[in-house]
Amino acid sequence: MTTSRTDAPSRWIHQYAHPLVTFDPEGPLADLAPLRNMVRDANLVTLGASARDTYELSAVSQRIFRFLVEALEFRSLVLEGDDITSIALDEYVRTGIGDPRALLAGARSFWRTRELLDVVGWMRRHNEQNPADPVRIANVAGISRRVAPLPDNLGDIERLLADNTIRWHEHTGHKIVYWGGMAHMVNGRTRALSAETPEDVDRSAGSYLREHFGSDHRSVGLTFHHGSASYAVPAPPADFVDATLGSTDMDAYLLDLHAPSPDPVREWLNRPAKTRLVGPAYNPAEDAVRHLSGGSLAEWFDVIVHFQEVTPAHSLDV
Repeated sequence: MTTSRTDAPSRWIHQYAHPLVTFDPEGPLADLAPLRNMVRDANLVTLGASARDTYELSAVSQRIFRFLVEALEFRSLVLEGDDITSIALDEYVRTGIGDPRALLAGARSFWRTRELLDVVGWMRRHNEQNPADPVRIANVAGISRRVAPLPDNLGDIERLLADNTIRWHEHTGHKIVYWGGMAHMVNGRTRALSAETPEDVDRSAGSYLREHFGSDHRSVGLTFHHGSASYAVPAPPADFVDATLGSTDMDAYLLDLHAPSPDPVREWLNRPAKTRLVGPAYNPAEDAVRHLSGGSLAEWFDVIVHFQEVTPAHSLDV
């Protein structure tokens, strides 16, 4: 039977995707073993989540971080967008000083979750067991003993996020996992966040990181088809890449976008893409105008981790 250009991406995903068999953040890591070849010799792996406040995307981020620490000697975690909290959390994971739950109570809203508290707790336990080879939470403000001034515009924010990561790598020599939002982490030189203002285009932090690290950087996109975060999220529009990624019968999977592919699939991977961004003020009626565009799936990411359905993260505020 001949595969049409329309269903070729779905068939390809089904052929090359590696199913994820557990959502337990502290469970076995065997299903993540394919990441070893996908990451190879990278010094930086960025995790860009399409929604910050879901249990599944948070849990898989913790599992990926654990795998990279245990299997590939990554030693630092960047938590995007909260320098002050990162300084205190890094002291806790290094020394045990402080109360991580209380520290996270002052963090940005999308980090005030039990899932992140679990990550911090795992890092502290790792360091207690490996005092000569600790893991760290990156904090450039802690290096310089000062907090950078707030940037005036989105372009400056992207540059600062990238520069801080580069400085931490230069300071520590660590292999780094960066956990942040998809809009920041895509490798996009012409990233647009709204079809309402197509002229409002900025380079992403991910593109600056790719420029600096080159082949030592791997970009991982964390996507989902439907479910709930702080609100219900319906199935994506049919022309979004999220719809095609969710067209298989797998609950969750890991996909190498560099896997061998026929021409129709390469065309799909390289064509201009749209993907949903779910923020604190998300409205599904605005998907058509508020989404990520300005690049292709193959440009943005090296690896996709996709969930068919997600549920809310567990807030520390309740």
